[in-house]
Amino acid sequence: MEGNVKKAIGLALSLWVAGAVLPADAQPAKPGVERLYILNCGEGVAGDISRWSPGVNEGKSMDFVDNCYLIKHAQGWFLWDTGIPDAVAAMPNGLAPADPKAITWRRPKTLAAQLDQLGVKPSDIKAIAVSHTHPDHIGNVELFPAAMLYVQKAEYEWPGVNNAPRFKPEHPVTKLEGDRDVFGDGSVTILSTPGHTPGHQSLLVKLPKTGALVLTGDAVHFKDNWDNRRVPSLNASKEQTLASMQKIADTLTKEKAQLWINHDKVQRDGLKMSPEFYD
Repeated sequence: MEGNVKKAIGLALSLWVAGAVLPADAQPAKPGVERLYILNCGEGVAGDISRWSPGVNEGKSMDFVDNCYLIKHAQGWFLWDTGIPDAVAAMPNGLAPADPKAITWRRPKTLAAQLDQLGVKPSDIKAIAVSHTHPDHIGNVELFPAAMLYVQKAEYEWPGVNNAPRFKPEHPVTKLEGDRDVFGDGSVTILSTPGHTPGHQSLLVKLPKTGALVLTGDAVHFKDNWDNRRVPSLNASKEQTLASMQKIADTLTKEKAQLWINHDKVQRDGLKMSPEFYD
C-alpha cells in the first residue's frame, strides 16, 4: 500500500513539473518586431546635388526617394517618418522648391492609401517617430493625431519658420534626450544622431530573419556621401554630423547591421516595397 502511495505521489509530481514547462510551440510569443514595410513616401529630382556634397557633383542632378517605415511589433504598430504631405499627390507638377538646386517632390502614392492596402487604419498606429523636422519627413504627422510622437527635445524646441512650432502643441509627444529603446526589448532603438539638424535621430531595428538594420533618416543622404564622410553645407553642425556618422558606423559593426540610406534611390530600388515586407 505504502509503495502504491509513493508511486502515486511521484506520478503527480512529475505531471506537475511537466505541466509547468510548456512545450516549445506553446511558449508565449517573445516580444519583438514581427515585420517591417517600406512605404513610398515621395519621389523627387534634386537640381544640383553639390548642395549635399560641397565641392563635388557641381551642377549634377540626381533622383531622390523618400521612404517611411511601418513596423509591426508584438506590442503594436510603429511608424518611422511620415514623408511628403499626401496633398502633393494631387499636384500634377509636384511640389517645386524655392531653391532650384533642391528637390522637386512628387507623391506617386499617398501614405493613407498604402496603409489602407495593408488593412491598417491610422488609428491603429499607436506611436510614431520622425528622424527630424524637415518637411519631407513630417508631412503627414497629423494623420495620426493621437499617436505618441517620439522626437528629440532639441528638435522639438528648434524654432521653425517665423518661430512657429514644428508640431501642433496638442499632439502627444515624448521628448527624448538621447537614445531610447522604444518597446523595452531592444528590438527598436531610436539613436540620437544630431548634426543634420539639432535633434536628428536614426533608428536601429532588429528583425528575426533579416537581422539588424539602421535607418539613417538624413544622417547621410546617399551612399557616396557615406563612403566619403561628406557633410552637406546646409547641416546644422559639421562636427556633430561626423560624430553621428561614426556612431552609426560603430552600431553597424556591433550589431552586424545593414545601413539603409533613406534618400538613396539606387539602394531603395533593390529593396522590397510594401505590400511586401521584411521579417
